Amino acid sequence: MRDFFTILGGMGTMATESFVRQLNKRTPTHADQDYLNYILYNHATIPDRTAYILDRSKPNPIPLLQEDIRQQNILQPSFIVLTCNTAHYFFDDLQKETKIPILHMPKEAVKQIRREQITGKVAFLGTEGSVKAGVYENELKEQGIDYLIPSQELQAKINHLIYQDVKENDYINLELFFEILADTKKLGCEAVILGCTELSLVAEYIDCEHEYKIFDAQSILVDRTIDRALSLRNK
Repeated sequence: MRDFFTILGGMGTMATESFVRQLNKRTPTHADQDYLNYILYNHATIPDRTAYILDRSKPNPIPLLQEDIRQQNILQPSFIVLTCNTAHYFFDDLQKETKIPILHMPKEAVKQIRREQITGKVAFLGTEGSVKAGVYENELKEQGIDYLIPSQELQAKINHLIYQDVKENDYINLELFFEILADTKKLGCEAVILGCTELSLVAEYIDCEHEYKIFDAQSILVDRTIDRALSLRNK
């Protein structure tokens, strides 16, 4: 297979399935041959990234992620897609393992916010690991975007949605999702960035009009992946 890319997912699996579903749905197609060439690594047994970032005595996901990259070096894809936001804390360690470019989801998401010229405050919604690691905070600062990091109370709601609802019970809790969005609005935020793929999975199920400006990092990554893959095909 030529002109293909690899997807390093499984963190978690349902969120990765959402990424692939959106990827296939948005690819312009009229025949089987129009779909993109890719290989999916659904490495579900990688230790929890947030647990390790918050407590270094927990199992370390880095060696397994590095091993995954080395395996992909053998396949020689044109590029690699990493579908876990929190795992981007280890991005530099992973990119050192390969000369193959790895798409950087937080960078792409924040670039999109800048393109749309959002001038108000943007709330970051993601795991505690991403918050502590500054995965998005660093990118937002670099682009000069005013942002909000959730309070402990708001973060507790986000944690519940990500872990108890989606990861543990495969439950799409739209009521809690919109409650979180309403909280950010009350705090004066113009927009939110969904910096966890479990939140992106929930957002996929929105079927009504609403007042909130959402930047879905996974959705943006889907678009950038398609752009890059089609440019390879059209060389």
